[in-house]
Amino acid sequence: MKKIPQRTCIGCREKKDKKDLIRIVRNKEGIITLDKTGKANGRGAYICNNIECLEKAIKSKALERTFEMEISEDVYNELRGVISEK
Repeated sequence: MKKIPQRTCIGCREKKDKKDLIRIVRNKEGIITLDKTGKANGRGAYICNNIECLEKAIKSKALERTFEMEISEDVYNELRGVISEK
């Protein structure tokens, strides 16, 4: 039986299966993108696929702490769009 990778959501701090979470990546140039494949190079953070977790992460500045940089509102709006689609 293959072990399923677990990751922690930066919003609710719960451990969940990696495939159930959305990965956000910061590459070497400091550009933040959504990683749909889960294999992009760079520093990654994971968030649940619900808007409450995203709002918690924004309020607590969890993404800014994880990536050690200022996060633009455009990134948060892109995340809101992806989460509300699903």
